Amino acid sequence: MIYAPFGRTGHTSSRLIFGAAALGAMSQSRADATLAASHAAGINHIDTAASYGDSEIRLADFLSDHRDRYFLATKTGDRTGSEARASLEQSLDRMRVDHVDLIQLHNLVEDDEWVIALGAGGALEALVAARDEGLCRHIGVTGHGVRVARMHLQSLERFDFESVLFPYNHSMMQNPVYRADVAELRARCRNGNIAMQTIKSVARRRWTDDTPPDQARFSWYEPLTDDGAIERAVRYVLSEPDLFLNTTSDARLHPSLYNAVERFIDDGSGPSEDDLIADATAFGVSPLFDGHDLEVIG
Repeated sequence: MIYAPFGRTGHTSSRLIFGAAALGAMSQSRADATLAASHAAGINHIDTAASYGDSEIRLADFLSDHRDRYFLATKTGDRTGSEARASLEQSLDRMRVDHVDLIQLHNLVEDDEWVIALGAGGALEALVAARDEGLCRHIGVTGHGVRVARMHLQSLERFDFESVLFPYNHSMMQNPVYRADVAELRARCRNGNIAMQTIKSVARRRWTDDTPPDQARFSWYEPLTDDGAIERAVRYVLSEPDLFLNTTSDARLHPSLYNAVERFIDDGSGPSEDDLIADATAFGVSPLFDGHDLEVIG
Protein backbone atom coordinates (compact mmCIF):
# COMPACT_ATOMS: atom_id res chain seq x y z
CA MET A 1 0.00 0.00 0.00
CA ILE A 2 1.06 3.60 -0.51
CA TYR A 3 0.35 6.38 1.99
CA ALA A 4 0.28 10.17 2.03
CA PRO A 5 -0.70 12.93 4.45
CA PHE A 6 -4.47 13.41 4.30
CA GLY A 7 -4.34 17.16 3.90
CA ARG A 8 -3.74 18.98 7.15
CA THR A 9 -5.66 16.50 9.32
CA GLY A 10 -2.43 15.07 10.72
CA HIS A 11 -3.28 11.56 9.48
CA THR A 12 -1.22 9.61 6.98
CA SER A 13 -3.83 7.73 4.97
CA SER A 14 -3.61 4.93 2.48
CA ARG A 15 -4.07 6.52 -0.94
CA LEU A 16 -6.59 3.78 -1.62
CA ILE A 17 -9.53 4.55 0.68
CA PHE A 18 -12.09 1.89 1.52
CA GLY A 19 -15.41 3.06 0.12
CA ALA A 20 -17.85 1.49 2.56
CA ALA A 21 -20.83 1.92 0.25
CA ALA A 22 -19.84 -1.61 -0.75
CA LEU A 23 -21.11 -2.87 2.62
CA GLY A 24 -24.56 -1.32 2.36
CA ALA A 25 -26.51 -4.39 1.27
CA MET A 26 -24.11 -7.11 2.44
CA SER A 27 -24.64 -9.75 5.07
CA GLN A 28 -22.52 -9.26 8.18
CA SER A 29 -20.34 -12.27 7.36
CA ARG A 30 -19.62 -10.98 3.86
CA ALA A 31 -18.90 -7.51 5.22
CA ASP A 32 -16.49 -8.97 7.77
CA ALA A 33 -14.60 -10.81 5.03
CA THR A 34 -14.50 -7.71 2.82
CA LEU A 35 -13.14 -5.57 5.63
CA ALA A 36 -10.57 -8.21 6.55
CA ALA A 37 -9.30 -8.17 2.96
CA SER A 38 -8.98 -4.38 3.00
CA HIS A 39 -7.15 -4.57 6.31
CA ALA A 40 -4.71 -7.13 4.88
CA ALA A 41 -4.14 -4.87 1.87
CA GLY A 42 -2.93 -2.10 4.19
CA ILE A 43 -5.87 0.29 3.96
CA ASN A 44 -6.21 2.52 7.01
CA HIS A 45 -8.97 4.92 5.96
CA ILE A 46 -12.71 4.15 5.72
CA ASP A 47 -15.26 6.38 4.02
CA THR A 48 -18.96 5.68 4.62
CA ALA A 49 -22.21 7.68 4.81
CA ALA A 50 -25.46 7.70 6.71
CA SER A 51 -27.26 6.97 3.44
CA TYR A 52 -25.24 3.86 2.50
CA GLY A 53 -27.83 1.31 3.60
CA ASP A 54 -26.52 -0.75 6.52
CA SER A 55 -22.90 0.19 5.89
CA GLU A 56 -22.37 1.90 9.26
CA ILE A 57 -23.96 -1.02 11.08
CA ARG A 58 -21.74 -3.50 9.22
CA LEU A 59 -18.66 -1.53 10.29
CA ALA A 60 -19.38 -1.62 14.03
CA ASP A 61 -17.81 -4.97 14.92
CA PHE A 62 -14.73 -4.31 12.79
CA LEU A 63 -14.23 -0.90 14.37
CA SER A 64 -14.52 -2.35 17.86
CA ASP A 65 -11.28 -4.24 17.13
CA HIS A 66 -9.48 -1.77 14.86
CA ARG A 67 -10.71 1.76 15.61
CA ASP A 68 -7.28 3.09 16.56
CA ARG A 69 -5.76 2.12 13.23
CA TYR A 70 -8.39 3.75 11.02
CA PHE A 71 -9.23 7.24 9.92
CA LEU A 72 -13.03 7.06 9.94
CA ALA A 73 -15.15 9.30 7.74
CA THR A 74 -18.89 9.47 7.26
CA LYS A 75 -21.32 11.85 5.58
CA THR A 76 -24.67 13.51 6.14
CA GLY A 77 -27.00 14.52 3.35
CA ASP A 78 -29.11 16.67 5.65
CA ARG A 79 -29.03 20.42 5.16
CA THR A 80 -30.53 21.89 8.33
CA GLY A 81 -28.59 22.00 11.55
CA SER A 82 -30.95 19.89 13.63
CA GLU A 83 -31.19 17.18 10.99
CA ALA A 84 -27.42 17.09 10.40
CA ARG A 85 -26.77 16.82 14.12
CA ALA A 86 -29.26 13.96 14.41
CA SER A 87 -27.64 12.24 11.41
CA LEU A 88 -24.17 12.45 12.96
CA GLU A 89 -25.41 11.14 16.30
CA GLN A 90 -27.14 8.25 14.55
CA SER A 91 -23.93 7.45 12.67
CA LEU A 92 -21.97 7.34 15.92
CA ASP A 93 -24.58 5.04 17.45
CA ARG A 94 -24.65 2.72 14.46
CA MET A 95 -20.86 2.37 14.34
CA ARG A 96 -20.61 2.28 18.14
CA VAL A 97 -17.89 4.95 18.24
CA ASP A 98 -17.62 8.15 20.23
CA HIS A 99 -16.37 10.28 17.33
CA VAL A 100 -15.54 10.23 13.64
CA ASP A 101 -12.39 11.71 12.20
CA LEU A 102 -14.21 13.37 9.32
CA ILE A 103 -17.85 14.35 8.79
CA GLN A 104 -18.71 15.44 5.25
CA LEU A 105 -21.59 17.38 3.75
CA HIS A 106 -22.79 14.82 1.23
CA ASN A 107 -23.26 15.79 -2.44
CA LEU A 108 -23.52 19.52 -1.83
CA VAL A 109 -24.05 20.69 -5.41
CA GLU A 110 -27.51 22.27 -5.74
CA ASP A 111 -27.64 26.03 -5.13
CA ASP A 112 -30.73 25.97 -2.93
CA GLU A 113 -29.30 23.21 -0.71
CA TRP A 114 -25.98 25.06 -0.52
CA VAL A 115 -27.70 28.19 0.81
CA ILE A 116 -29.46 26.21 3.55
CA ALA A 117 -26.51 24.02 4.56
CA LEU A 118 -23.99 26.86 4.80
CA GLY A 119 -26.37 29.48 6.15
CA ALA A 120 -27.50 30.36 9.66
CA GLY A 121 -28.97 27.33 11.39
CA GLY A 122 -27.66 25.06 8.64
CA ALA A 123 -25.79 21.78 8.66
CA LEU A 124 -22.34 23.35 8.65
CA GLU A 125 -23.06 25.41 11.75
CA ALA A 126 -24.21 22.27 13.57
CA LEU A 127 -21.19 20.25 12.48
CA VAL A 128 -18.80 22.97 13.65
CA ALA A 129 -20.50 22.79 17.05
CA ALA A 130 -20.20 19.00 17.00
CA ARG A 131 -16.51 19.35 16.20
CA ASP A 132 -16.08 21.66 19.16
CA GLU A 133 -17.72 18.99 21.33
CA GLY A 134 -15.38 16.29 20.07
CA LEU A 135 -17.95 14.30 18.10
CA CYS A 136 -15.95 14.83 14.91
CA ARG A 137 -12.45 16.09 14.28
CA HIS A 138 -12.62 17.49 10.74
CA ILE A 139 -15.25 18.67 8.25
CA GLY A 140 -15.32 18.04 4.51
CA VAL A 141 -17.61 18.32 1.50
CA THR A 142 -18.43 15.88 -1.30
CA GLY A 143 -20.26 15.89 -4.60
CA HIS A 144 -21.04 14.31 -7.94
CA GLY A 145 -21.51 15.68 -11.43
CA VAL A 146 -19.84 18.15 -13.74
CA ARG A 147 -20.74 21.12 -11.51
CA VAL A 148 -19.14 19.76 -8.37
CA ALA A 149 -15.61 21.17 -8.72
CA ARG A 150 -16.99 24.68 -9.26
CA MET A 151 -19.34 24.25 -6.29
CA HIS A 152 -16.48 23.03 -4.09
CA LEU A 153 -14.58 26.20 -4.94
CA GLN A 154 -17.63 28.21 -3.90
CA SER A 155 -17.87 26.20 -0.67
CA LEU A 156 -14.21 26.83 0.12
CA GLU A 157 -14.83 30.55 -0.20
CA ARG A 158 -17.41 30.25 2.57
CA PHE A 159 -15.65 27.80 4.91
CA ASP A 160 -12.19 26.25 5.23
CA PHE A 161 -13.18 22.62 4.65
CA GLU A 162 -10.40 20.12 5.24
CA SER A 163 -11.30 17.68 2.46
CA VAL A 164 -13.19 17.57 -0.81
CA LEU A 165 -14.43 14.60 -2.85
CA PHE A 166 -15.23 14.61 -6.57
CA PRO A 167 -15.35 12.29 -9.62
CA TYR A 168 -12.08 11.80 -11.45
CA ASN A 169 -11.43 9.49 -14.36
CA HIS A 170 -10.17 9.74 -17.91
CA SER A 171 -13.59 9.97 -19.55
CA MET A 172 -14.81 12.79 -17.31
CA MET A 173 -11.58 14.70 -17.70
CA GLN A 174 -12.17 14.94 -21.45
CA ASN A 175 -14.85 17.52 -20.67
CA PRO A 176 -12.94 20.83 -21.05
CA VAL A 177 -15.13 22.74 -18.59
CA TYR A 178 -14.83 20.07 -15.91
CA ARG A 179 -11.11 19.65 -16.55
CA ALA A 180 -10.53 23.39 -16.05
CA ASP A 181 -12.65 23.49 -12.89
CA VAL A 182 -10.84 20.47 -11.43
CA ALA A 183 -7.47 22.05 -12.20
CA GLU A 184 -8.53 25.21 -10.35
CA LEU A 185 -9.89 23.19 -7.44
CA ARG A 186 -6.70 21.15 -7.16
CA ALA A 187 -4.59 24.31 -7.13
CA ARG A 188 -6.78 25.77 -4.40
CA CYS A 189 -6.55 22.57 -2.36
CA ARG A 190 -2.80 22.27 -2.72
CA ASN A 191 -2.42 25.87 -1.59
CA GLY A 192 -4.64 25.24 1.45
CA ASN A 193 -3.38 21.71 2.19
CA ILE A 194 -6.89 20.33 1.68
CA ALA A 195 -7.22 16.58 1.09
CA MET A 196 -8.63 15.55 -2.29
CA GLN A 197 -10.57 12.30 -2.62
CA THR A 198 -11.68 10.94 -5.97
CA ILE A 199 -14.55 8.63 -6.88
CA LYS A 200 -15.70 6.74 -10.00
CA SER A 201 -12.15 5.80 -11.00
CA VAL A 202 -13.23 2.48 -12.54
CA ALA A 203 -16.58 3.62 -13.95
CA ARG A 204 -17.33 2.27 -17.39
CA ARG A 205 -20.67 3.96 -18.12
CA ARG A 206 -24.25 4.14 -16.90
CA TRP A 207 -26.15 0.88 -17.17
CA THR A 208 -27.61 0.46 -20.64
CA ASP A 209 -31.03 -0.79 -21.68
CA ASP A 210 -29.50 -3.91 -23.22
CA THR A 211 -27.94 -5.03 -19.91
CA PRO A 212 -29.34 -8.49 -19.07
CA PRO A 213 -32.02 -8.06 -16.38
CA ASP A 214 -30.51 -10.83 -14.26
CA GLN A 215 -27.02 -9.25 -14.19
CA ALA A 216 -26.00 -8.35 -10.65
CA ARG A 217 -25.60 -4.64 -10.03
CA PHE A 218 -23.55 -3.57 -7.01
CA SER A 219 -23.18 0.06 -8.05
CA TRP A 220 -25.50 2.54 -9.73
CA TYR A 221 -23.11 2.66 -12.70
CA GLU A 222 -21.50 -0.14 -14.67
CA PRO A 223 -17.86 -0.58 -13.65
CA LEU A 224 -14.92 -1.83 -15.65
CA THR A 225 -14.23 -5.50 -14.98
CA ASP A 226 -11.16 -6.15 -17.13
CA ASP A 227 -8.08 -6.35 -14.89
CA GLY A 228 -5.87 -4.48 -17.34
CA ALA A 229 -8.37 -1.65 -17.78
CA ILE A 230 -8.86 -1.42 -14.01
CA GLU A 231 -5.13 -1.20 -13.48
CA ARG A 232 -4.82 1.61 -16.01
CA ALA A 233 -7.75 3.44 -14.42
CA VAL A 234 -6.13 3.15 -10.99
CA ARG A 235 -2.79 4.35 -12.35
CA TYR A 236 -4.52 7.32 -13.95
CA VAL A 237 -5.52 8.54 -10.48
CA LEU A 238 -2.55 7.45 -8.37
CA SER A 239 0.01 8.92 -10.79
CA GLU A 240 -1.33 12.28 -9.54
CA PRO A 241 0.35 12.42 -6.10
CA ASP A 242 -2.17 14.83 -4.58
CA LEU A 243 -5.17 12.54 -5.15
CA PHE A 244 -6.69 9.75 -3.06
CA LEU A 245 -8.83 7.03 -4.68
CA ASN A 246 -12.01 5.67 -3.07
CA THR A 247 -12.79 2.06 -3.91
CA THR A 248 -15.87 1.12 -5.91
CA SER A 249 -19.09 -0.06 -4.27
CA ASP A 250 -18.73 -3.33 -6.21
CA ALA A 251 -16.60 -5.26 -3.72
CA ARG A 252 -16.03 -8.06 -6.23
CA LEU A 253 -13.54 -5.70 -7.90
CA HIS A 254 -11.58 -4.82 -4.76
CA PRO A 255 -8.94 -7.56 -5.26
CA SER A 256 -8.23 -6.10 -8.71
CA LEU A 257 -7.83 -2.65 -7.15
CA TYR A 258 -5.47 -3.97 -4.49
CA ASN A 259 -3.38 -5.76 -7.11
CA ALA A 260 -3.27 -2.62 -9.24
CA VAL A 261 -1.94 -0.60 -6.31
CA GLU A 262 0.74 -3.19 -5.61
CA ARG A 263 1.88 -3.08 -9.24
CA PHE A 264 1.80 0.72 -9.21
CA ILE A 265 4.20 0.72 -6.27
CA ASP A 266 6.83 -0.94 -8.45
CA ASP A 267 7.23 1.97 -10.87
CA GLY A 268 4.71 4.72 -10.06
CA SER A 269 3.96 5.32 -13.73
CA GLY A 270 0.70 6.47 -15.23
CA PRO A 271 -0.98 4.91 -18.26
CA SER A 272 -0.43 6.24 -21.75
CA GLU A 273 -3.11 8.32 -23.42
CA ASP A 274 -3.21 5.79 -26.25
CA ASP A 275 -3.97 2.95 -23.82
CA LEU A 276 -6.76 4.91 -22.15
CA ILE A 277 -8.31 5.76 -25.50
CA ALA A 278 -8.05 2.12 -26.51
CA ASP A 279 -9.84 1.08 -23.30
CA ALA A 280 -12.60 3.62 -23.97
CA THR A 281 -13.12 2.12 -27.42
CA ALA A 282 -12.83 -1.53 -26.38
CA PHE A 283 -15.12 -1.28 -23.35
CA GLY A 284 -17.50 1.46 -24.42
CA VAL A 285 -16.41 3.85 -21.67
CA SER A 286 -18.47 7.04 -21.48
CA PRO A 287 -18.81 9.83 -18.89
CA LEU A 288 -21.32 9.33 -16.08
CA PHE A 289 -22.13 13.04 -16.05
CA ASP A 290 -22.50 15.63 -18.78
CA GLY A 291 -23.71 18.80 -17.05
CA HIS A 292 -27.20 18.38 -18.56
CA ASP A 293 -29.42 15.30 -18.56
CA LEU A 294 -26.80 13.05 -16.97
CA GLU A 295 -26.37 14.76 -13.61
CA VAL A 296 -28.74 12.77 -11.42
CA ILE A 297 -27.14 9.77 -9.68
CA GLY A 298 -28.60 6.44 -10.68
